[in-house]
Amino acid sequence: MARIRVLTPVGAVRSETLVAPPLPGDLAGRTVGFIDNTKHNFDRLADELGALLRARHGVTAVLRRRKANAAVAAPPELIAELAKACDVVFAGSGD
Repeated sequence: MARIRVLTPVGAVRSETLVAPPLPGDLAGRTVGFIDNTKHNFDRLADELGALLRARHGVTAVLRRRKANAAVAAPPELIAELAKACDVVFAGSGD
């Protein structure tokens, strides 16, 4: 007799409360970060946005870090690095 194994897609529900700091009033003198999700053209988008933020809003530095791929979350070390170095971080997409 054949056995049938039934798997349930229902996982444990986790809940976490996060408090996001307020956004700065302006970006002059700030460091802005981008998390590159590896999608096509995101590098171009981040380069252009970084240049605009520097030219028009006085951003001092722009950092861009790349995830392994678009399907996975950014590793905690990458998040910690950007949180320490940047005043504002954008998670991006391309295509």
